[in-house]
Amino acid sequence: MSMYQIIDGKKISQEIKEELKLKAAEMKAAGEERCLAVIQVGNDPASSVYVNNKKKACAYIGIKSLSYELPEESTEEELLEIVKELNNREDVNGILVQLPLPKQINEERVLLAIDPRKDVDGFHPVNVGNLSIGRPGYVSCTPAGVIELCRRFGIEIEGKECVVLGRSNIVGKPMAMLLLRENGTVTVCHSRTKNLKEITRRADILVVAVGKPRFIDESYVKEGAVVIDVGIHRNEDNKICGDVDFDRVAPHTLAITPVPGGVGPMTIAMLMANCMQSL
Repeated sequence: MSMYQIIDGKKISQEIKEELKLKAAEMKAAGEERCLAVIQVGNDPASSVYVNNKKKACAYIGIKSLSYELPEESTEEELLEIVKELNNREDVNGILVQLPLPKQINEERVLLAIDPRKDVDGFHPVNVGNLSIGRPGYVSCTPAGVIELCRRFGIEIEGKECVVLGRSNIVGKPMAMLLLRENGTVTVCHSRTKNLKEITRRADILVVAVGKPRFIDESYVKEGAVVIDVGIHRNEDNKICGDVDFDRVAPHTLAITPVPGGVGPMTIAMLMANCMQSL
């Protein structure tokens, strides 16, 4: 097959950040400032990297960020107390609790405690519900990033066969709903799906979020499909890879996202976009 195109998430996320930076400067001139509060419990190294990237992105765009770093042994009550205080603060318009949380804390209870109007991660059931019935609300950042990648790269979703591999609350389910909103015809596959390859090979647009390193090879992909890889792992050589075996799949695609540098940077760009709007 002819040369495929690489969907450059780094470049596209940078364009979004530039647009948001201008918007933030205009808002500041009008006396308005956005503020994101980030709460991290414990010092999981991966979480620390993500939190740091979020703070850097805020600083770059001109969003104020507050950071709360709680010790690993913090109680659920302590965390809920901070969330409650931030819910009530007029000057804070986004609250983000970095997941995963230590096991003594009930994740669901904490996410439910965040005011849906400040839930810039888009995880609160109110925002998930709004998405499913087509009302405005914050949308989970990774799936929103995938849609924005397609839009800016010129990939038409309307009328296309879209297959989402994975049904998590953070990626798979909202991804399916967003593709539906763009008028795609959507199939969701998961670990219990029968004849998986048959279904994925129908896809014009295949979004992979299974959490298994290099799980998808060329036998799952239709010639000329668009493949979006949401996975991120370290392989046996400590190199970063995705859920898709890039080298084997890429030559069969029309366009494909690399890992790293595909969906990852878009997640943070969309988080920043969520912080810039307020509900």
